[in-house]
Amino acid sequence: MRRSKRKTSGGQAAAVAAVCILFVLTALFGLYKCFSKEPTPKPALPVGGALPGGEADAAEPGEAAAAKSAAPSQRKDRFHTILVGGLDDENGGSDTNLLVAVDAKNGKINVVSLPRDTLLDVSWSVKKLNNAYHHGGFTQTMSEVSRLLGIPVDHYITVDLRAFVELVDAIGGVDFEIPVLMDYDDPEQDLHIHFDPGLRHLDGAKALQVVRWRQNNDGTGYATADIGRIGTQQAFLMAAAKQMLSISNWDKIRTYAEIFQKWVDTDLELANLVWLGEQALTVGSDNITFHTLPGDGAGYYKGGSYYVLDAEGCLEMVNNYFNPYQRELALDDMHILVP
Repeated sequence: MRRSKRKTSGGQAAAVAAVCILFVLTALFGLYKCFSKEPTPKPALPVGGALPGGEADAAEPGEAAAAKSAAPSQRKDRFHTILVGGLDDENGGSDTNLLVAVDAKNGKINVVSLPRDTLLDVSWSVKKLNNAYHHGGFTQTMSEVSRLLGIPVDHYITVDLRAFVELVDAIGGVDFEIPVLMDYDDPEQDLHIHFDPGLRHLDGAKALQVVRWRQNNDGTGYATADIGRIGTQQAFLMAAAKQMLSISNWDKIRTYAEIFQKWVDTDLELANLVWLGEQALTVGSDNITFHTLPGDGAGYYKGGSYYVLDAEGCLEMVNNYFNPYQRELALDDMHILVP
């Protein structure tokens, strides 16, 4: 079919737009309620397994991999995982990925940012998550996220960054608290970003500048580097989602649908999207929570700079918010490479 608690690029802007669009499909529920249909989740993975097409056996060939092919666990009822990717055509890859967990039974939606430089346990020389796209498209990205965290990824949504500008403009702009001084010029890209900290009303073009900003020309920027940028992304997402979910913007239903048709690609059917919209409407913005995979953005592996995951921290987060199984996961279910 053509058409999710806390560096930046066009890809991240696209991912923000994708999750916003997912949430505002609540409006489509009002138009197409009779077509609502719950998505079909993927079968449970074997313990330590991965989706077909991934590198489940790359790091553990032979008996070691076979030993992990235990019987799959039972899945929780009405629990779905969706990988949202922001595609940056200039870089030719999936620059930002957000994993959304919809727990319809308990009325909760959780979204975790997966840093693009996350270290993967793969055979490639550049072992970064965003490099998975170059080894098999977004299907490969889904497979690697599944293998990394030890859980199935049921569905995907990818979006072109141009949806971001159109979406923000469609809701009349967004009031947003800019956290730091942004003072950057790149004449070669004709990119000029100049904002003082504080509350600003941002149209689509200005909002794109804010979420693309990495650091100033003098090297200053977020104190926490990538994590700070992810925080701004998530804060903007919440501000935009709340505005789109407000009754005053429900007259924009047709515009949202047109943006979705033009710039979004997904394996979900319209009826599935309507069902997801219904869940978001029921849950409400207060029960939508954002996270970032625990790790060290200043980590290194064999001389390369990576976002090195905290295995124990990731295990705890996944079990608390993203585990679709009835049993708790163990570290052996995941494939987290720790230098």
